[in-house]
Amino acid sequence: MYTLPKLPYDVNALEPYIDGRTVEIHHGKHHQTYVNNLNKALEKYPELFEVPLEELLADLTKVPEDIRTAVKNNGGGHYNHSFYWQILKPGNDAKPTPVIGKAIDRDFGSFEEFKKAFTEAALTQFGSGYAWMVVTPENKLKVIKTSNQDSPFGEGKPILVIDVWEHAYYLKYQNRRAEYIEMFFNIINWEQVEKFYLEVTK
Repeated sequence: MYTLPKLPYDVNALEPYIDGRTVEIHHGKHHQTYVNNLNKALEKYPELFEVPLEELLADLTKVPEDIRTAVKNNGGGHYNHSFYWQILKPGNDAKPTPVIGKAIDRDFGSFEEFKKAFTEAALTQFGSGYAWMVVTPENKLKVIKTSNQDSPFGEGKPILVIDVWEHAYYLKYQNRRAEYIEMFFNIINWEQVEKFYLEVTK
């Protein structure tokens, strides 16, 4: 059975960029609901609990058709949120750590060019979804966006994400998604992003 992962920081730790009430509802209510619904869907096929979630989401043909949509939506919701909580860090430096910084310069030209591309993806994702930085099969960094709880695995392995569902920011920022995205750069856990990058490219 899947469980809600504990936050690696206090619910108020990301203030003033993301308020504690938003984190509390986003993690304890929204994310918990995805976990509950994923477990409910998989109860019919308990052997699927033994298959890594990433593997199911990367190839949904492995999931029986009658629960495929539920697994896509709720499994995606669980995976995407679990990933999101890991790449946030209170009081972090707004610049990337050395290894990932060099990779960003190599593939985007500069950190500012990366920031521009990531911001554009997050801002132009119509409706609910995410913007990601992934490592492609050629070990290149790429910015993509996904709708709803779709997974990024078709484009590459994720190493960074921003959640642009309204529940991620609406209490503090209302319709000002651009402001939320700008503030997000102050709380990226670049050490974790670099760790993901090294794991993918080793």
